Amino acid sequence: MWRWFSISFEYREVVDEVLRMVWPRSMKLFTAGPVACFPEVLEAMKIQMFSHRSREYRELHRDTVKRLSEFLEARKGTVMLFPSSGTGIMEASIRNCITPGGKVLVTIIGAFGKRYREVVEWNGRKAVVLEKPPGEPVLPEELDEALKRNPDVEAVTITYNETSTGVLNPLRELAKVAKEHDKLVFVDAVSAMGAADIKFDEWNLDIVFASSQKAFGLPPGLAMGAFSERVFEIAKKIPNRGWYFDLILYREYQEREWSTPSTPPIPQIIGLNVILRIIERMGGKYSWLKMYQDRAEMVRKGVREIGLELFAKPGYYSPTITVVKSPPGIKGIEVYEAMRKRGFEIAKGYGPVKEYTFRIGHMGYIPKEYIEELLRNLREVIAELKSKTK
Repeated sequence: MWRWFSISFEYREVVDEVLRMVWPRSMKLFTAGPVACFPEVLEAMKIQMFSHRSREYRELHRDTVKRLSEFLEARKGTVMLFPSSGTGIMEASIRNCITPGGKVLVTIIGAFGKRYREVVEWNGRKAVVLEKPPGEPVLPEELDEALKRNPDVEAVTITYNETSTGVLNPLRELAKVAKEHDKLVFVDAVSAMGAADIKFDEWNLDIVFASSQKAFGLPPGLAMGAFSERVFEIAKKIPNRGWYFDLILYREYQEREWSTPSTPPIPQIIGLNVILRIIERMGGKYSWLKMYQDRAEMVRKGVREIGLELFAKPGYYSPTITVVKSPPGIKGIEVYEAMRKRGFEIAKGYGPVKEYTFRIGHMGYIPKEYIEELLRNLREVIAELKSKTK
């Protein structure tokens, strides 16, 4: 079939040199991303490359978009694939949909909401900020009040899942408020898509985007987004949209060629197609989402049993990452380093809370027994670190 090349090659020692550099020893990944890839994805991505202008690629692209549209419940919207990280689509949302000098209401619950603010301002638009203390979500009544005070904003940005604090925003309710004010809704779902529910049509969203290296368990390099028809109507009137992330160009190219204007990351798209097929065989979207919810609950329960506190506000916990408060007298980086010595790559604290938190990601390929091993080792590490503070 496809794999016509030999697995016995001349420069095996060169490959081994690089592998020793990037994987000096075995590690179990509980990171914020990139995450451990599913074995089926890695196997499928071994395939030899083929032309992105071939009929085989067009079928892969078409089939992947169709399956992702079903997963996102975006039957009225347009789903597209981009050779970038999710931040590329974040910038595209501003350049394509906000008039030069126009205002955007940026909701901030952590470091990645602040990134959206930077993208707004670096692209010559004005950010009106609704910011909550770290660990707290944006509540619908707060967004409603902010929009009443700023009726001239053109869009609202929402970080669905904030990996720096472990908070899941109430997206459905926030989108409802924004639409009551007739605003565009842009959703950073980079660490949410694939683990938290998204109903693009029903929730009346305008742009939702994500990256491959998070909950879908793929390598980085692919961004995917869903776009409302309103987005394209507005984009037609916006000057200087750029070329690389011109949404109208992307849609025209997809409709005409079932491809992308510039070279797509074919291996990652193959991997995404594999994952979407696996989701179907698992019983569909909600069986897959339950897998993530079960993982998150297992991690949170284990952390509490060790005697540690969660950082996020109860009721708004992330399904993809758990942010944990370090015990008094112990820095988050100490927990990270101690776990790494034991073969577990968790995530350091991030942003203004990095000194006194550490993070446990539960995205990608993580068997149940890995979580059990992590929690046993974390209990021992915390006990060891506490003994040194006495």
